[in-house]
Amino acid sequence: MRANAADFTLTFRLLCDAARSEDADTGVRPLFAEPKAYDAWAQAWRSRLTRDGLDPRERHRTMRSINPAYIPRNHRVEQVLESAVERDDFAPFVELLTVLSRPYEDQEGFGSYAHPPKEDERVFQTFCGT
Repeated sequence: MRANAADFTLTFRLLCDAARSEDADTGVRPLFAEPKAYDAWAQAWRSRLTRDGLDPRERHRTMRSINPAYIPRNHRVEQVLESAVERDDFAPFVELLTVLSRPYEDQEGFGSYAHPPKEDERVFQTFCGT
């Protein structure tokens, strides 16, 4: 993941579905700068999953229970702070808090919170206490 610039949180979350079915690789594979690197890794991973002998539905459920869809990403926290400080608008904070209060559940209408920042949204400096 690191060598291919794949977002760790999103990759682990999408692997939950890929563990249930190879058809779900279409969600994970594009996250990798070199998708063939994912293919090679996935082949070995699937071999291991087969040896484990777990029911794919149980594996999927277990993986989803420990791999969050939503985390407090720096760019989202920065947006919330800016809105509160600059505009006295706490609605973005309330929305972020709502999403983060159920990190393991897919939440209708909040899919964008699962995605890493776009290039122009990256935060390069954070501060303790935020």
